[in-house]
Amino acid sequence: MAWRLFVSKTLNLIFPHSLPNSNSLKISPFSTSFLVTKLPKKLRKKRKKPSPRTRPIQTDSVRVPHFESILNRDSYFKFLIKTKEFLSKQPERILRLDDAGKFHRELGFPRGRKVIKSIQRHPLIFEVYRHTDNKMWLGFTEFAEQLLEEERSMMDTMEMDRVNKVRKLLMISKEKKIPLSKIYHNRLLFGIPEDFRDRVAKYPDYFRTVVENDGKRVLELVKWDPILAVSELERQFIGNEDKVMKAFKFPIKYGKDLGFDEIDTRKLNLLNTLPLVSPYSDGWKLDMWSLEAEKYRLGIAHEFLSLTLEKRASIHHIVEFKEEFSLTRRTYEMLKKQPRTFYLAGTEMNWAVFLKDAYDENGALIDKDPQLVFNEKLFKFAQMQEGEVVSGAGEK
Repeated sequence: MAWRLFVSKTLNLIFPHSLPNSNSLKISPFSTSFLVTKLPKKLRKKRKKPSPRTRPIQTDSVRVPHFESILNRDSYFKFLIKTKEFLSKQPERILRLDDAGKFHRELGFPRGRKVIKSIQRHPLIFEVYRHTDNKMWLGFTEFAEQLLEEERSMMDTMEMDRVNKVRKLLMISKEKKIPLSKIYHNRLLFGIPEDFRDRVAKYPDYFRTVVENDGKRVLELVKWDPILAVSELERQFIGNEDKVMKAFKFPIKYGKDLGFDEIDTRKLNLLNTLPLVSPYSDGWKLDMWSLEAEKYRLGIAHEFLSLTLEKRASIHHIVEFKEEFSLTRRTYEMLKKQPRTFYLAGTEMNWAVFLKDAYDENGALIDKDPQLVFNEKLFKFAQMQEGEVVSGAGEK
């Protein structure tokens, strides 16, 4: 009884207003509910911080689903794209099934997995058959061979366009030369055919192949073309000056006591924004951390993306050309500061950058290259099952 009275009086001292009538409370003689308990650090659950490999760049409030879905599509068709490229380079366009595991990276399927599961997802494109040597082989179906022939014909008609793309890449490079291996590794990005390294010999007025001291084969620009030395931004500026002026933002810091309104602020920021620096200039000579140098690098990034088929590129593509285009290790931060023009999708360690203005409000490219039209048709057939080809083969 004495303990109950002691507890009641103690609570009255601690909470005099919240307990107006302490006699009305029924408190257990051994109640410890008023004590604050704390778990020792050893027993607390540690919150795992999201890894940069999985942490999305964009928050839910600003994420654009159609850009993110393009990356998901790439992941779904990874095996299709890589296996198609790998088999196309083989002498007879076939591969022994037992050897597929050795080339899991080249074929685009996880190490240790059975390749047959990936093959079965695309029955109209790939087939497995037993050869006369009693071994199982992987190859293209007859229908896929027809598609490949169509693609080769399309690439022949687009050859001059691809030649000009490579000329423009050389013209925006620092020393007007790029290793042939880099162009080859990124050929799908620009729609360049697999045998481009052989085709350049047909254009001695444009290209020269040089073997450097380390044995590396480098493609050099032979002649500067002022007609090609016009960036996509400059073309847009002629037709829509206001649009280009809003493409990038370089805000000027000023005191709030100046009392600028929105219109005054925009005019002030334009003093920093204009003039832009052409990617076809010698901007790499500018002070690396100056505003003009940043404008130059943004121009390089914009022009590089404009030359790609889908007006987008991954971090791996950009890093590969880092030296040739005088890009810095802060390219990610530079692009992220310009959300009006660029959209960064994916995760912090595996991101892709899109040219926003190249897509409509539904996420479709405004201007589609013939190679993209072919790719879309290939993706459609790759998702079909046997028996559906008759109704879908005639569609363009």
